[in-house]
Amino acid sequence: MKKMALLTLAAVTATTLMAADGATLFKRCAGCHGAHGEKHALGKSAVIKDMSKADILKALKEYKAGTRNVHGMGGLMRGQVASLSEADMKAIADYIGK
Repeated sequence: MKKMALLTLAAVTATTLMAADGATLFKRCAGCHGAHGEKHALGKSAVIKDMSKADILKALKEYKAGTRNVHGMGGLMRGQVASLSEADMKAIADYIGK
């Protein structure tokens, strides 16, 4: 019984440690969007800190799929989000979105 409890605890701890961290993931975005999403990226984009979580997640998914090209930034953003998983995109949206 103790072994089962320890294995369960170890599995939960490992899953928690592997969970996407929005703050860490957002560091790659901060160069253009600002540390808190307060900048117009390259003077073109909307201020993302004012977007809802749902809108941020939708935009990230569309950029990754190559179906979004707002202000001609589709190619650049597609490259930025290419390696993000669904969980990563959700973590970023949860971190920066309202």
